Order: sequence, then C-alpha cells, then structure tokens
Amino acid sequence: MNDFTIVDLLRHGEPDGGQKFRGAVDDPLSPRGWEQMQTAVGTYQDWEAIISSPLIRCAAFAQTLAQRLDRPLEIAHGFSEIRFGVWEGRSVAEVHDEDPAALGRFWRDPVAHPIPDGEPVGAFDQRIGVAWDALLERYRGRHVLLVAHGGVIRMILRRLLDMPIHRIWRMEVPFAAVSRMRVHRDPDAEPHLVFHNGRLA
Repeated sequence: MNDFTIVDLLRHGEPDGGQKFRGAVDDPLSPRGWEQMQTAVGTYQDWEAIISSPLIRCAAFAQTLAQRLDRPLEIAHGFSEIRFGVWEGRSVAEVHDEDPAALGRFWRDPVAHPIPDGEPVGAFDQRIGVAWDALLERYRGRHVLLVAHGGVIRMILRRLLDMPIHRIWRMEVPFAAVSRMRVHRDPDAEPHLVFHNGRLA
C-alpha cells in the first residue's frame, strides 16, 4: 500500500440552464458541460476508482468515464451539493435584484446568514466531513477521482487548509476545474494541496 492517498477533485461542467443556485435541482449537463469535462480529463487514466455525487450533472459523466477506463464507480450521497433553499434554481442576478443585502451577507458569512429553508452551512460541513473521512478510509493508499460540486470541493479544501468555514466563498472553483490533494497515511503528517484549478498530467 502506498504511503499517500491522492484524490483528484473534478467539478461538474456547465449544466442545462447555465449558472444558478443549483443545489438539489438535478439538471443534466449541457453539451458544453460535457465538452468541458471531457477536456479537463483528456487522456488521463491513472485513477484506481471513481467516486461521484449522485446528482446527474456529476454522476452521468462519472459513469461514462468509469466505463471507458474500466474502473469501479461509487455513488456517494454524502457528496451532494448544499441545498440552497428559497434560492434553488434561481440565478445570482435574480437573487441580487430581489435582495442584494441578503446575498451580500451570505457571501461574507454563510454561517451567520443562512439561506431561508436552505441547508445550514455548518451541517453541510459536517456531512462533507463524514463523507470525506469515509472516502479516505475506503481508498487509503490509492489514487482516486471525486466528481462533485463547487460547494463540496470548497468544503474539502477548507478542511485540508484548516480555513474558517465562513471564508469558503473566497475560493474560485469554475466548471470542470480540477484540484489534487495528497493525504499521508500517518495522521500526524500534514496533508498537501498539490494544485488547485490546474491540469492533469
């Protein structure tokens, strides 16, 4: 077994309908979104397994990739996106036009200013933590790909970098962005962010 677990994080591409607060809304990828993800992955094939959010904008591509590479695929419900409550399915511009102060407060501190009827950010962080710990235990010493969402990837990076939870929106995670982290088997060793929004090689 290798001393390190390497996890590549791939955000889904553009879904049908473009940029929105899309947590539980299960829109599929647009043709452009499929192209973005195919470009991001390219000919890379070093993963030993693929893990995905159950939402179709992640899972459809993950399934296609797993079949092409002949790798096992795990659908992990814990890596679903945060639920955006009353903002679900609406664009940032729509929400801003209706209540710019509420949107600004959420970007600055989503813990103190949650979205009405949305998933509390603290609960989201705990959910991702449980799923992440389970992934590291299950795939210890292996190189795997996690296909997930912008919020999920931010929360994983937050844990890796020991960032305050209310600062997660400071990180850019574009469609089809790839990041890599390396976690040592020794729990006392520091994990490393190898690259963020970089390229597979």
